[in-house]
Amino acid sequence: MNEFYTLNDGFQIPKIGFGTYNEAFEDNKTAILTAIECGYRFFDTASLYETERPLGNALKESGIDRKDVIIETKLWIDEMGADGVFDACEKSLNRLQTDYIDIYMIHWPRQTGADDEDWKTMDIETYKAMEKLVDQGKVKRLGLSNFLPHHLKNIMENCRIRPVVDQLELHPGYSQEFAVDYCKKNDVLPMAWSPLGRGRENATIGNAILVKLAEKYSRSVQQINLRFLLQKGILPIPKASSKDHMESNLGVFDFELSEDDIMMISAMPQTAWLGEHPDFEIPDKKSNPNNL
Repeated sequence: MNEFYTLNDGFQIPKIGFGTYNEAFEDNKTAILTAIECGYRFFDTASLYETERPLGNALKESGIDRKDVIIETKLWIDEMGADGVFDACEKSLNRLQTDYIDIYMIHWPRQTGADDEDWKTMDIETYKAMEKLVDQGKVKRLGLSNFLPHHLKNIMENCRIRPVVDQLELHPGYSQEFAVDYCKKNDVLPMAWSPLGRGRENATIGNAILVKLAEKYSRSVQQINLRFLLQKGILPIPKASSKDHMESNLGVFDFELSEDDIMMISAMPQTAWLGEHPDFEIPDKKSNPNNL
């Protein structure tokens, strides 16, 4: 991992991370150990995912120096608020077996969807509590997840510590151009969850445009997806369970898509959207009730 983005606080972060959502073998630890072996050093998790503890176990077992790894985690909607933040952070730190989190994020901007009229106040209250965690040294920097421009604007106008990243569902067929541009204009790095476009229907793997481009560049569709995001200045966080896929996802730095092909992909019809929306379709789940 020799290529990095520089965040707005000067910190350098690898251009590709490893997503741990729903990884599923041997309590997730094996997959993470394999990812470390492949060279991944930036790991994304969340209290909701129930992979914080396996990530902590894997990092401990690997023997890798803590300073050489970047850990990003998120607090869930039922952990928001001035009181909830501190308890949520302590639980995450204990599960991760570390004394600090590199990037701590609000997972969703609203708790209950469009009828949540107090979301702006709750977001600010939550974020200000997270700023105190930075002051205490328990968190190095702050980020957001699923924050569209109107959500991000609310934070930017009321924060003391600028968020460094905003994680969104981003992939060919759902590139959210306006949201990405808004992040960049405000010096917030856009990150991509579900960067390989594995939506419930019409997943990008069989998309005719992407298949043609994969043939043109002698690459997989997944590699075309990742290269597209990187050339758009977006940090993708792909998931993978096999070593071959992990290595393939890292093998995207030795080719470039043409400007015409970037434009073609950017103009694709919507496809592979997972169906979640931060204002209307929020996952109805609880955060790690068993403290896994």
